[in-house]
Amino acid sequence: MIKAEHLSKRYGGLTAVDDVSFEAGPGEVLGFLGPNGAGKTTSMRMLAGFVAPTSGRASICGHDVESDSVAAKQCLGYLPEGAPSYGEMTVRGFLEFIADLRQLHGAARRTRLDAVITRLSLQDVLGQTVDTLSKGFRRRVGLAQAIVHDPLVMILDEPTDGLDPNQKHEVRTLINEMARDKIIVISTHILEEVDAVCTRAIIIARGRIVADDTPDGLRARMPGAQLEDVFRSITA
Repeated sequence: MIKAEHLSKRYGGLTAVDDVSFEAGPGEVLGFLGPNGAGKTTSMRMLAGFVAPTSGRASICGHDVESDSVAAKQCLGYLPEGAPSYGEMTVRGFLEFIADLRQLHGAARRTRLDAVITRLSLQDVLGQTVDTLSKGFRRRVGLAQAIVHDPLVMILDEPTDGLDPNQKHEVRTLINEMARDKIIVISTHILEEVDAVCTRAIIIARGRIVADDTPDGLRARMPGAQLEDVFRSITA
């Protein structure tokens, strides 16, 4: 389970995230939506243990992300905004490096590397350095490193950013396949992504949760309206 309890993050006089609480369980794909600057990425970073909250706490599979951070991160696959990596490494070298960090060995290591390389169609770029890749391929490499250890929980910040329509479809299909036995949180501003993969949507505006419902439940708030209209109304 992912559990956030009264998470807040302040930078001086700016409150980026304000008292955010929610839980998510296995089989759930939770879309974290909001306009630019709403606090989505900061929330993702706190859940993943990359930014310390000013107040509140978060846990991954029962492990506190601050006091038990190693155990929490062992359960977690994280795709950060922009999918940063080591640009001077080849794609193969980078994924081998991640496999080392994740302590994958022997047949299990080979199986997982082969699986993510094939699933994300990276065979033709394995010898290229990461900094020579297109934005779409860098995003795919970022996804590969997030799933190489087959984590129970995945936090994906804008997972289809920079991908063409075919690649977006492939990534969404992958998310749907993985969702059967995992907990997946997706930060996105693309409302069609909510329809494509999410079983539940949390909408955040000005750092606070303003809605938590299924996509159909959100539409029911304004019968006959498009999801975009509901989103604009809630975040106004």
